[in-house]
Amino acid sequence: MARKPPTHRALLCCLLAASLVTATSAGAATIYKWIDAQGTLHLSSEKPPAGVQYEKLSVASAPAQPTARGSAAARSSSSRASPAQAASRSEVLANLRVRECVIALEALERLTSGAEPTSASELNRLQQTVSRNCSSDPGRRREEEEMAARLRVANGPDCATARQRLAQMMQAGADVGREQLRSQQQFVSESCTPPVR
Repeated sequence: MARKPPTHRALLCCLLAASLVTATSAGAATIYKWIDAQGTLHLSSEKPPAGVQYEKLSVASAPAQPTARGSAAARSSSSRASPAQAASRSEVLANLRVRECVIALEALERLTSGAEPTSASELNRLQQTVSRNCSSDPGRRREEEEMAARLRVANGPDCATARQRLAQMMQAGADVGREQLRSQQQFVSESCTPPVR
């Protein structure tokens, strides 16, 4: 599988950075960032497998509500995240959970199909990632599984060939009709665009 373009990683990192902007000095969640052997960027609350190089990112959580004995400074509205900031942070973290869920579901399906060698510890790690990040709601879980199936197709050999063919068709001097090029672009856009990166 080809390494993902840095623009996708940059976009995801920007989203994570946006959540850091909303940070306050109260408690923080640790996010681990690493790239696996297939070139997939992971951002997870779970530590990566042993031997994998990673970065630790700290995402501040919303401050706890002050108690009756809390100081006046703790009750100050200037130390709290606004509702918009809290919602933005929650959205970023929810998107990260969905992303980790979908990637883990796709990898689990691929590795248990027997097409690639794997270890029991890797399967266990993926199952734990699924358990921690995927929804327990049946309707939402079905959506996550459908996204994982689309991710598997997008990362598969047919789509790799389709993207390569499109790149050849777009090269200068290629003798390709406009309609044929448009058809190939449409196929790649509709069938070969990963639902998560």
